[in-house]
Parts: sequence; structure tokens; C-alpha cells
Amino acid sequence: MEANIAVPSNSKDTWNGGSAKPFGASYGKMMMWFFIVSDALTFSGFLAAYGLTRFKFIDSWPIADEVFTHVPFVHGEFPMIYVAIMTFILIFSSVTMVLAVDAGHQMKKNKVAWYMFATIIGGIIFVGSQAWEWGTFIKGSYGAVKTTDGKVLQFVKDGKQIALADFVTGERTDERVQHTRKNGLWFEKEATISTYSVDQVVNAYKANPAIQVRTELINLDTKKKTILSREDGIAELAKTKMVVEGANLKVNEYGNTIFADFFFFITGFHGFHVLSGIIINIIIFFNVILGTYERRGHYEMVEKVGLYWHFVDLVWVFVFTFFYLV
Repeated sequence: MEANIAVPSNSKDTWNGGSAKPFGASYGKMMMWFFIVSDALTFSGFLAAYGLTRFKFIDSWPIADEVFTHVPFVHGEFPMIYVAIMTFILIFSSVTMVLAVDAGHQMKKNKVAWYMFATIIGGIIFVGSQAWEWGTFIKGSYGAVKTTDGKVLQFVKDGKQIALADFVTGERTDERVQHTRKNGLWFEKEATISTYSVDQVVNAYKANPAIQVRTELINLDTKKKTILSREDGIAELAKTKMVVEGANLKVNEYGNTIFADFFFFITGFHGFHVLSGIIINIIIFFNVILGTYERRGHYEMVEKVGLYWHFVDLVWVFVFTFFYLV
């Protein structure tokens, strides 16, 4: 006896997913939203780890206003000014992206192209600015010394931090060649030798009574780093093992090395997202010029890449808040 199974008239649509669009969104837009949600969770984890680590080392964490003070082609200290300009440029590129999407809804090809072009330029300026900021951070501003117990000591005069070049004179007193894989130990490469030797820095400090040593420890009441007396400064300098210039994954003239680790990783990860968005925007831009979406009868691809671009901008707002403002 054969069983008769009733097959719905729309079985083909049922098994093939049907023609319905969840929330009125196409498959491509839904997949973009899934990616954004998953990526948002990734950034959330990174920023949460940063927040917890900073809380753990709150008494020695570098002060952003003392680290990010540079503006290209301008001398002087301008805390947070250039970072604010970078942020404004990136947010403005989100505005031009919104205008590009709106022009796409109106099927205005030329306007879509111009607004996409403006968005790309904004992204390039931001990534270039971030690369410049990285270079400045790596190069350093003042220089410091690191002791055998891991403390970073900076130098101040009249309560204001000064560079090693402001009071240390002459060239290195210990003439030596930097070790490389060719002239040093086999397959061992030494980091770049500092401009000044430890003895030069210590002797210059002793010879100038107007200079004091500042530790990385922060007075939580005044929100400023602790300045030592001359006697305590000499005692701390006696434990100096190396001169630090700039910041990298091993040493950081601004204070706790973990700050540099997080800075490079999180801002680099975000910069990679922006760079990816720029490349995708360029591809979409040329497709707009060629009339690809005009022939399709819609500019949904512009809208999908716009969702990604807005997400990247929103993430930067949180990164900016965590690293620079809090």
C-alpha cells in the first residue's frame, strides 16, 4: 500500500528558501549585518581587555594628553588636536557615504560617483594620518631611561617634561658598533642603539641641579606623575639599565609598555578595517563610473558597503574614547 504525501504547490519555493526577504533586506545586506555584529563583538572584546588592563595598572598608565601632542608641520604641543581632526575627517566621510547612498536611491549616477570619491579621499587622509601618528609614537618625543626593576624615568624642568637632547650634550661616550646578523652573534640582531649612553644621561643630570626625575607613577589626586627630589632621583638613576627613545612592543618612553601593545594592536586592527573599506570603495567607485549598477537598476552594493563604512566609523568613536579621552 503506497502512502500518498501531499506536496504543497509552492514546495519549490519552500525548499529553495522562498522569495521572502527577512526584515525587507536582501541576502547580501543580511550577510553584511551578520558580519558587522560579529566584528562588533571582536572589537568589544579588545576594548574590554584594554579597559581591564588599564584599570589594573591605573597608577602607571601613560597620560594621553602627554603622549598625543603632535601636529604635522607644526612645532609645539597641541594635546589631542590632531587626533580630533582625524576623527572629524572620518566622521565626515560617513556623511558623504550617506549622501552617496541617497543619490543611489534616486538613481543619480554622477552624484553617487562624486560622493564615493569624497568618501575615499576622507578614508585615505585618515589612514595616512594614523600611519603618521604611529611613526611619531614609535620615534618618541623626549626620551627616558628604564631601571633594572622595570621603572620608566622621565626628566622635567620647572615641572615640565624635557627631552634628553635639552640637557645631555656630546656624542655617546661608549663607542661601539650595533650588533647585526652580519657583524654580531650569528642570527642575532640588536635593537637600534640609543643616541645617548646611560652614563651620559646620569652625569648630565648630576651636573644640572635644575632638572628633576619624574616616575611613571601617577598621583591619583592631582592626576599628574610623581616628581622626585634630587636625592631620590640620583638613587633611582643609579639603577638605570638602558636609555629609551620612543615606543615599541618591548619598551615605551611614555610609561607602561602594555599601553603601546594595546595601542599598536587595536588602532592597527581598526586601520586595517579602514584600509579594506577604502579598497572596496574604490572598486565600487569604478563600477559606478562604468555604469554597472545603473544597468542593474539599483545601487544596493553602495548601500551595503555604506553599512560597513558606518560601522568602521562608529568603532573609531569607541577607540577614540577609550584611548584618548578616558
